[in-house]
Order: sequence, then C-alpha cells, then structure tokens
Amino acid sequence: MRLRIDFAYDGTDFSGWAAQPGRRTVEQTLATAFGTILRTDPPKLTVAGRTDAGVHARGAVCHLDVDPVRYAALPGRSDRTPEEAALTRLAGVLPADVVVRQVAPAAPGFDARFSATSRRYLYRLLDDHALLDPMRRRDTVVVRGPLDADAMHAAARKLLGLKDFAAFCKRREGATTVRTLLDYRWIRRDDGVLEATVVADAFCHSMVRCLVGAVVPVGLGRESPDWPLRVLAGGTRDPRVTVMPPHGLSLEEVSYPPDDELASRATESRAVRTLPTAPA
Repeated sequence: MRLRIDFAYDGTDFSGWAAQPGRRTVEQTLATAFGTILRTDPPKLTVAGRTDAGVHARGAVCHLDVDPVRYAALPGRSDRTPEEAALTRLAGVLPADVVVRQVAPAAPGFDARFSATSRRYLYRLLDDHALLDPMRRRDTVVVRGPLDADAMHAAARKLLGLKDFAAFCKRREGATTVRTLLDYRWIRRDDGVLEATVVADAFCHSMVRCLVGAVVPVGLGRESPDWPLRVLAGGTRDPRVTVMPPHGLSLEEVSYPPDDELASRATESRAVRTLPTAPA
C-alpha cells in the first residue's frame, strides 16, 4: 500500500534532502525512522521537492510503499489506528529537527512528486542587522541594505508565466528548465523582514534562490526593475545574479488536484515541458 507523509524539518544541520554516503540528510533520517517502526530495511521515499543543504520545510510531502500487513500491525495491542500509531512511533525515533505531521493511506494514483500541481516557497531577508531576532537567525538572511521592497516586487511580477528559466537554474543533463512561475511577490512585514512568496508548478535546481538573487540588485538600486527579465531572456547565468544563502528558504506548501485527477496529473507532469512555438 502507498502512504502519503506530510512532514517538516529545520534544514540547518542537514546536507539537503537526498541521501548521500557519509552525510546527514533528511531522506536518510526519515527512511531510517520508517524502517525502524516497520521493522524493515529503510524504504524508498519519493518527495515532492528535493531541497538543498540548509533549506527548511514546513509543508513537505513524500510517499512510500509499505507492506500492508506490517502497517496494520503498528498499533500492537492498543486501540489506536495505524495512522495514529505511526505518528507516535515516528516521534519516538526521529530527531528534534524532523517532525512528521500526518501519515495516511494515499489516494489511488497519488505520486508525491508528479501529482503535485504547485510548490510554494518562502524566502526571508532583512536589511537592518539591528532588527534581527536572534531566534530567527536560522531562517533569515541579513543583507547590507537598504532594500526597496516595492521595486523588488515590481521586478518579480515581470517574471511570471511559462518561461525558460535557464538563466536562474543550475542545469542538469537532459532536464528541461521550462517552468510556469505562478506567483512571485515581495512584502515588508511590520518587524522589518522582507518576505518573498514564490509559487511554480515545479522548480529546477537553485531556481528560487536565484530568483531572489535577481531582484536584490533591484532593491539596492543597482539595477532597474526590468533587469531580471532581461537576464531571463538572455538564457545564460549572469555573474551579477547571486545564488542566495539557503537558510532563508523554506518549502511552505505542496498542492495537489482532487483525488480523481491525481493519476492524470502525474502523467502530464512526466512529459517534458517546452515553450510554445511562435507562428511562422
């Protein structure tokens, strides 16, 4: 049977999501915990968003396939459901920087990665070190400002839509860099922190941190609000676009369609995306 897992983690002390020999990763930590409570080898996990080292998550989702007999046995002699027993047992074996929020049988056709319709990320910046809350130092990046949040927002809005984001991605052999940026906005909160909300159907490697790095020069007054769009149109990495530090970034939410559309969405997502061909 397939299980959907909703979880969160503080990425500070992890080398990212993906398992790596000799490294502490979220994938390895979570898989080991499931292997422990199910009394099996660590299972294979499929995640909706593979985060880099230092990136956090409040709304991560993954799935795994388990033996239904072992899963049904989790409550033991208690009157708990397997879902309740899984949460209790996982809390007992996971470290404090990983929390499983929900374990549930997945709907037919569910794939944590390919069934997703969008991912929403948050990035936190502060341009006045004196305002930094020491208890938020692990999720807030301090830059030498001041930053113009309105100019950054204006630049961000110009990047929306179906586009080739090669200029803001680390390329992978054979992978497309075409994505649909559904939302990108900046606000300044009452405590002085600038927050970016970035939503897309999917993201390529380092895309969110590059999107943030593309508008910081605008906020500093070094570039115009049109500059990030010109960089994007160029299709190549620009040295003036900084890949921003990972600790300001958090995966906040993964969205999925209704249950009866999960399988078709997964099929659609597996297709290689391309830009529409302009008419001759």
